[in-house]
Amino acid sequence: VIGLIDSAGLRLQEATDALHAFGEIYLKQTLASGVIPQITAVFGTCGGGLGLFPTMTDFTFMEEKSAKLFVNAPNALDGNVITKCDSSSAEFQAKESGIVDVTGDEGTVLAGIRRLVGFLPSNNQEVAAEECRDDLNRATPELAGCVGDTAIALSVLADGRDFLEVKAAYAKDMVTGFIKLNGTTVGAVANRTVLYDAEGNKAEEFNAELSARGCDKAAEFVKFCDAFNIPVLTLTNASGFKASKCTEKKIARAAAALTFAFANATVPKVNVVTGKAYGSAYVTMNSKGLGADFVYAWPKAEIGMM
Repeated sequence: VIGLIDSAGLRLQEATDALHAFGEIYLKQTLASGVIPQITAVFGTCGGGLGLFPTMTDFTFMEEKSAKLFVNAPNALDGNVITKCDSSSAEFQAKESGIVDVTGDEGTVLAGIRRLVGFLPSNNQEVAAEECRDDLNRATPELAGCVGDTAIALSVLADGRDFLEVKAAYAKDMVTGFIKLNGTTVGAVANRTVLYDAEGNKAEEFNAELSARGCDKAAEFVKFCDAFNIPVLTLTNASGFKASKCTEKKIARAAAALTFAFANATVPKVNVVTGKAYGSAYVTMNSKGLGADFVYAWPKAEIGMM
């Protein structure tokens, strides 16, 4: 189910009838969750109660210039005006709230939706698979150099080197997205320590640790994969949990959510330790103890208590 939104919101003169109709839509979205993949693209205004529509779906796209997504308008926030912080913009919703998976112009959004649909099953009774046109025995000598930016590593591993990253702008220390292996869609979760730009230059660096935002992002993704029979592959490089006053408020709950998601998932689960795997972070990242079916380690991987 794909929704394209540009709406001023409720027709006020319809009063509680309009509110009741919103409730009915929320109910239908809830009943379809985990049964039918749901995608929303915001091309114009999507505010107030309408702002819940894309947030309740599995994937959200947003036009980067004209689209607005909010519950409370930027000027309605205490101490804020839209010129100070446009909390309704695609950039804010992608980088700060993590609601939006992909941003771009109209053509990019529509192409992105088509590409995403190509990775997904039609419903939770089907398996997303197609004929593989790649050489499963091709050599990948460049893989060892991609341990930092795992988005690149996943593209090297994928059929046709095609990796679709979701929520790329949010919690960049954690990579989530889809690849195909032998024609079958696989969900990928990977720790990232380096981010390279389109020109191949080092844009950002991260510590090999689990952040609260990264855990939340990965947990939501694993739950989706489990609901739609999509196997999960993890590339693990985590020496511990991020340590800061802000993170400490959320990290236990977020790490617990990711731990639960991996432990609860009944789809095939494979873990590859590419770097460090220390302490409880090792356990959280799809370890054998949580039920991973196969766990591999690169020759220089480090696994231990401390």
